[in-house]
Amino acid sequence: MSFFDTLCEMLVILFAIVLGYAANHMGIMGGEMDRKVSKLLLSFTMPCMIVAAVVTGDALPGLAEVLSVLKVAAVFYLLETVFMLVVPRFLGGTPAQKGVWRYVLAFPNVGFIGYPVAVALFGPEALFYAVVLALPFNLMSFALGPLLLVGAKRFQLRQVFSPCVVASLLALVLALSGLRPPALLGEMLNFVGGITVPLSLLLVGSLLAGLPAGQVFASPRLWVLSVLRLLVLPAALWLILRGMDIGYMVLGVAVTQMAMPAAVNGSMLCMEYGGDSQCMAQITFLSTLASIVTIPVIAALLL
Repeated sequence: MSFFDTLCEMLVILFAIVLGYAANHMGIMGGEMDRKVSKLLLSFTMPCMIVAAVVTGDALPGLAEVLSVLKVAAVFYLLETVFMLVVPRFLGGTPAQKGVWRYVLAFPNVGFIGYPVAVALFGPEALFYAVVLALPFNLMSFALGPLLLVGAKRFQLRQVFSPCVVASLLALVLALSGLRPPALLGEMLNFVGGITVPLSLLLVGSLLAGLPAGQVFASPRLWVLSVLRLLVLPAALWLILRGMDIGYMVLGVAVTQMAMPAAVNGSMLCMEYGGDSQCMAQITFLSTLASIVTIPVIAALLL
C-alpha cells in the first residue's frame, strides 16, 4: 500500500474524532453523556469486539503459529515495559500525569486503529495476527491499566475481573484451543462490537472539546512522548525482531502495531477510575494526529 493510501486510512480515523469534537460543541455529547458512553463501551461493545475478532474468521492458524505470534507479543510488551518503567522518571509531571505517561508507553492503539491498518497494509489474513498480538494488550490494559493510571492506593481487585478482561481471557482460550462457537453467535458479537471503534473515537473527540487547542500543542512532554510512542518504540522493536526467525508478515504486523498512537482505552479508564482524563485526551489526540504522517512513513519503509 502506498503512502497516500495509508494516509487516507488515517484521515478516516481523524474524521471520527473531529465529529465527536463537533458533537460536544453542539450539546449532543459531553459531561454525563460521555461517562455513560464510556460505560457502554467498557461493559458491552468492547467485550463483544474482543471475542468477535477471534471467532468470526474463516479459519484459524494452527497452535504452533499462534504460539509463534505470542512469542513476538512477549518481546513486544517486554520492550514497552522497559520504556514504561524508565521514561516517566525523566519526563516529570504530577503523579496523575506520570500515570498517563506509563499507560501511553505501555499500550498503543492496537485494536481501534491497529486492526484496520494491518488489513490495509498486509491483507485480510493479517487480521488474525493482529488480533493474537492484541490479546495480551486487551488483558493487561484493562487489568493493569487502572493500576498504572491511578496507583495502587486506588486500585481494587474487582478491576481485574472487568468485562473486557473476561472477554480477553475467553478470546485467548478460543485462539489456543481452536474452538469455534456457532456462526450465529459470532455474527451477534461482531454486530454489536462493530460500533466500538467509531463510538470510542467520537468519545475522544468529545473529551478534547473542552481543552484549549494551544494546550495540546504547546507541551514539550506531549511531543516527546509522541515521538517515543510513534517512532522510537517501533524502530527498537524492528531492530530486535529482525534477528529472530519469524515471518515477514508477523514482523510487519508487529512493527506497525507498535507504531500506533496512544490507546483510546486510556480515556475511558481515566473517566471510570479517576485518572487525569484531560492529559490522556491530549496525548491521545496529539499522537493520533501525528500518526497520520508517521504510520504511512513506517509502512512505506517496511513495504
